[in-house]
Amino acid sequence: MTRFKLLTALAAVALAPMLVATQTEAQTAAPAGDPQKGSQKVQMCQGCHGILGWRTAYPEVYHVPKIAGQHPAYIVAALKEYRAGQRKHPSMDAITATLSDQDMADLAAYYSQAPLQTAVK
Repeated sequence: MTRFKLLTALAAVALAPMLVATQTEAQTAAPAGDPQKGSQKVQMCQGCHGILGWRTAYPEVYHVPKIAGQHPAYIVAALKEYRAGQRKHPSMDAITATLSDQDMADLAAYYSQAPLQTAVK
């Protein structure tokens, strides 16, 4: 076996697990979101994210990010990070603990199609 063929064979063996993992991830991808169903699940979100210029005072004062018009993958990733404890906020921790992956996808689909609004200064 030539050196080239040996290196090619070793590379194929090394890359095979990555190919299998990629196929598995594709098969278990996040569910598709339904904006209509998402519109029926926004009650807990709109109290903070639906008010232009809103600031929360718990646990500290900060500006609440606007999520309307955001990319759905970003919204889902952020919600999952709150649920997993990778992001921390008491309200978001409690809310995301009750959301399924489908709920998150539906909310993301709803908010991603809404126009992005900014407060006028």
